[in-house]
Amino acid sequence: MASLYSRADIYDLIESESRYQTFKDHWKNILSGRGIETMLDVSIGSGSATLQLAELGVSLSGSDLSGEMLASCRKKAEARQLKVELQQCDFRTVAEHFSGPFDCVASTGNSLPYVSNEDVLKTLEQMDALVKPGGYLYYEIRNWDKILWERNRFYLYAPFFDGDTRINLTQVWDYHDDGSMTFNILYVFERENRPFQKEVFEERYIPIGRELMLNRLREMGYRPEVLNYPSQFQKIPPEEADWYCVLAKKGNGQA
Repeated sequence: MASLYSRADIYDLIESESRYQTFKDHWKNILSGRGIETMLDVSIGSGSATLQLAELGVSLSGSDLSGEMLASCRKKAEARQLKVELQQCDFRTVAEHFSGPFDCVASTGNSLPYVSNEDVLKTLEQMDALVKPGGYLYYEIRNWDKILWERNRFYLYAPFFDGDTRINLTQVWDYHDDGSMTFNILYVFERENRPFQKEVFEERYIPIGRELMLNRLREMGYRPEVLNYPSQFQKIPPEEADWYCVLAKKGNGQA
């Protein structure tokens, strides 16, 4: 079955100016008082969650495995007259494609769990190699501890619109004996209350525990902080939310 990330035209339908502003407000909180002027997003995708940084004055670079998503990112950056350096590569070897150092190296979206837990930890090391002393490593991720505890099958989104077309988006989650999960992503397009198009995609993830990643960051000399995602949404502790983000400050290398 097709991957959603080969269909940037459908992936980007959920975007809106209000959604763009939500991400922008999130980044304002993350940037505040931290001196982050350069950032690399190793899973930038179509840029929906990252291009706001360029608008906020950050020198932005990005990479992704999907050429189609990067093409969409370039198009959106040009439309907003934003400058971003993009390269197509696997985040497991990202240090081979960028020279750095950056004030912050990030992975946006729920991208890291596409690979094994071991490869996620190796990716953190690749990201770390590009972070300057005293800089930051950042990632966003689904709350896999919560998912595996609750074992829900359905994840529902509020309907959204593309012109006069209503789009209903649902995820159906399959749990496998090997510990992996399949997200079945279902789009139903309606006009005048009648469905006229359906699209189904399949994504495979390998859940990873929060403490496993946090402990690796500590071993690498970082001070990680678990935050709400987006950071302005603070109704419940981030550890109990569906998503969270981690901002980890790197030691400055001084004794």
